[in-house]
Order: sequence, then C-alpha cells, then structure tokens
Amino acid sequence: MNIEISRRQSLILDYIREHGSVQVDRLSSHLQVTPQTIRRDLNQLYELQLLQRVHGGAVVKDNVENLGYGARKILMAEEKSDIARRAAELLPNNSSLFINIGTTTERVAEYLDQHKGMLVITNNINVASMLWPVPGLEVMITGGAVRRSDGGIVGSSAEEFIDNFKVDYAIIGCSAIDNEGELFDFDLKEVRVTRAIIAHARSVILVTDSLKFERRAPIRIGDLSDIETLVTDAGIPDDAVTLCQQHGVQLEVVTPPKVQQASMEQA
Repeated sequence: MNIEISRRQSLILDYIREHGSVQVDRLSSHLQVTPQTIRRDLNQLYELQLLQRVHGGAVVKDNVENLGYGARKILMAEEKSDIARRAAELLPNNSSLFINIGTTTERVAEYLDQHKGMLVITNNINVASMLWPVPGLEVMITGGAVRRSDGGIVGSSAEEFIDNFKVDYAIIGCSAIDNEGELFDFDLKEVRVTRAIIAHARSVILVTDSLKFERRAPIRIGDLSDIETLVTDAGIPDDAVTLCQQHGVQLEVVTPPKVQQASMEQA
C-alpha cells in the first residue's frame, strides 16, 4: 500500500529526525501554519504509523535511517544519564576499556572523571575530547575518517587499531534490540567496529535506554549472548528481562530519581 503524505508532513518528519522532539508552537512558527494544522498533521502521521509516541515526544518510525545526533541526545536524556552513571560505577580503577559510538556511551565518559589508572580506547571523537584532559586517564583514539554527523570514527583503520588490544571492559551502545535479543544498528562500517570491540574485550557492558526495545534497525551486531551486563532503565519489557536471564546477562535497571524519592517518602 502506498502512503501519501503532504510536503508539510514530510517537513515535519525531517524536523523530528533533526531535533528529536515535537513542540507544536515551534513547528507552527517554523512552517508558518496554525497550531491546529500541526496537530492535525501529527495525528495523521501517528495514524499512518510514520511517527511513534514515546516518553518526551515522538520519534520517526524509520527502520533504515537513524535519528540525527542532536535528536538522539535529547531523547530519553534523564534515563541516559542514570544509565551512564550506573555503568561508570561498574568500572574499577586501574582497568582498560573500549567506548564506542553513541549518545549513551558518551554519557558514561562524563562520569569517568574520578577514575584513576584507566586506559580508555575509543572510536568516538567526542569521548576522546571529553577525557583527554582528565588526570589519571590515558586516552587512545582509533584512526580513520571522522564521521561529520556525530564524531564517530569507522572503517577498516579503526578495526585494525582495535585488533591490537585485549581490554578488560567494553562499553557499547546499539540502536535497536528485537524481541529475540538481537542487537542492531544502521551503519555497516560502525557495526563492524562494534563487533571488533566486542571480540577484543573480556567483559561487554551494553548501555541502552528502553526505547531501543521499541525501535528497529537493519544491520545485526550480535545478540545478548555477546554481552555480560545490560544497563537500562525501568521501561525494559518483561520479555527482555526473561531473555537476559536465559542468556546469563547481568541486568542493571536504574531507578529514576523521582521513583527513589517516592520510595523514601513512603518509608
């Protein structure tokens, strides 16, 4: 069945890909139409299953193209911070690790500023820029071309660089997890580097928000049996919890601060 959308609705989809959230008034001003028109367009896009309502707004339902870097940083921002903080707590001083491309893995790097004696190897220029000034950390970055869209470094040079190491931990992200526990992403070159990272780490920690269990991407990285620990938020589906148990994956579910506060008030 062919799906026909207006040029304005196409522009709305492009806007959400870039910005990661929908604000009716801002879209109304941007496209110079009334808020009522924007709401009607959004409802039609929901009905056509081109948009998906998520915590904090909406995302484009697109199985072949990833959201823009800015959009990914905005989506599930609070959950990503909680996930990153917990993942950093799992990493001991005097250890070595890979950190790959991703907005959640970048957040993990933000919480490494108190670690000592740590070697960090990354194909993410944002991670390297964050960590090289931190005392007590040694930072190495892979070779290769820098991807303009997000600062990622992919390609054969990055893979060959990673092949020189065997590290204690890998902090990785992905774009989607299906109901069989398989991990996916959008860029084949990026996936090849992530596979190399997994192969050259003694313990793999996957950091991902629960929205990834609702998304789809076309290129397979591996599955839950390739990782030792999954750090995610409380939105993880029950079926995914069962899959972690079946694969022997240590599951770390972070509790949002508002839930912690409610628990304290009830105690």
